[in-house]
Amino acid sequence: MRGAKTNRIAKAVTLRALACALAVLLAGCADLGGIRHAANLRPKPPPVEISHAAQREHQRILASYGGVYHSARLQKVVEKTVARLVAASQRPDLKYRVTILNSPAINAFALPNGQLYVTRGLIALANDEAELASVLAHEMGHVIARHAAIREDQARQAALVSHVVSDVLSDPQDGALALAKSKLALASFSRAQEFEADGIGVTISAHAGFDPYGASRMLGDMQRNADLTAGNRNDAHMVDFLSNHPSTPARIRNTLAIARRFSSPGSGERDKTRYLGDLDGMVYGDDPSEGFARGRRFLHSKLGFTFLAPPGFTLDNTAQAVLGLKQGGDEAMRLDVVSVPAGQSLGNYLNSGWMENVDTQSVEEFNVSGFPAATATASGKEWSFRLFAVRFGSDVYRFIFAAKKMTPDVDRSFRDSIGTFRRMSLAESKQVRPLRLKIVTVGPNDTVQELARRMAVTDDKLGRFRVINGLGPHDQLKPGSKMKIVVE
Repeated sequence: MRGAKTNRIAKAVTLRALACALAVLLAGCADLGGIRHAANLRPKPPPVEISHAAQREHQRILASYGGVYHSARLQKVVEKTVARLVAASQRPDLKYRVTILNSPAINAFALPNGQLYVTRGLIALANDEAELASVLAHEMGHVIARHAAIREDQARQAALVSHVVSDVLSDPQDGALALAKSKLALASFSRAQEFEADGIGVTISAHAGFDPYGASRMLGDMQRNADLTAGNRNDAHMVDFLSNHPSTPARIRNTLAIARRFSSPGSGERDKTRYLGDLDGMVYGDDPSEGFARGRRFLHSKLGFTFLAPPGFTLDNTAQAVLGLKQGGDEAMRLDVVSVPAGQSLGNYLNSGWMENVDTQSVEEFNVSGFPAATATASGKEWSFRLFAVRFGSDVYRFIFAAKKMTPDVDRSFRDSIGTFRRMSLAESKQVRPLRLKIVTVGPNDTVQELARRMAVTDDKLGRFRVINGLGPHDQLKPGSKMKIVVE
């Protein structure tokens, strides 16, 4: 499962506040699974000869990012790009294995042993091979510079400081200051690592014959995507490339300065037409096999259920849960799956201590579309909660609705939402298809607005079209050029 600048900031603050409220109230999170985990739908990982620790991390990454995206064509593109980068790097002796993750998130990362990961979301955002190469080269830079090992040493030192502080220092203020300083040093070192990896990556790309300016373009595209996403959807919980890396404007300036050492803009290979041709038909956005959201409707064809969030909500399917936020940020929701013994009533489960401050008098059992269900209320410092548990097959689906002001109308909208939970029909399941990228050639009369209208997305078609094609707010189309659109 899975606007304006001030609005984006307000939404992020709201989500953080809700997360904190839930963290306080959720007393036992060990049973938090996720819609994907419940169905055991993750593809088996490819056979990779790595250490037990790296294998565990590999499995964790697959679980967090929807498993492997199987596309022989894209796998060949990525592996060919990596091989070209390796040959031009300072360490051509290093071996890399690449996994494409079945996730719409914009992310890429590497393990110390040379395991490289790139999401299909990032591949879809790139507009030429040089842009993809810039991200892969950046991650190779971390491996070459042994950043993971250095970061692990720093983390151990920070843990030691924490242990000394908690066991030796009696003044809580002094202890907090010591901890803050150790964490700040670790964060600063990480920032330095990222800039070093940028330098290594741009250098490798240039030596491999790729356009060295691909890094600055890709960073700009990722920033515009993050801005659009924050303004239109509840994706603040989707960990992406930018959330793990330093300020984008600073990195763009840095990568531009390095690129200028090798050539002027316009030189180096980009292979845009061939690259876009390889993207034609790839899955875009959520994969229906993992459940997906269209506006406020969530559907999961493999698990066979659907529901409709309250009016004004936008849903986001993450690896851990389905998250929802109402425009304005005063209401939110979470859906996940938990294991509840068949002999335990759902009313008893809601009152079993997994969430604090549950009103025991509010527990009520009922049925939803023929399935056993229960509800209760709980309170927090700034949020009020309406809880639901629905037994569907061998699993129990847990809905947590939250509101800063729980009025009767708000509470009724939460109850109405649960009332839409039902089993999908066979005909509905067969009609559920993923969105895909389609590569089109710009005609003499085509405009940005015209092609954007063909986009099968529910949010800001024009903004999304510009972002996935690397177009600025005033860029126009050139007849004969290739563009991406999203289709059903």
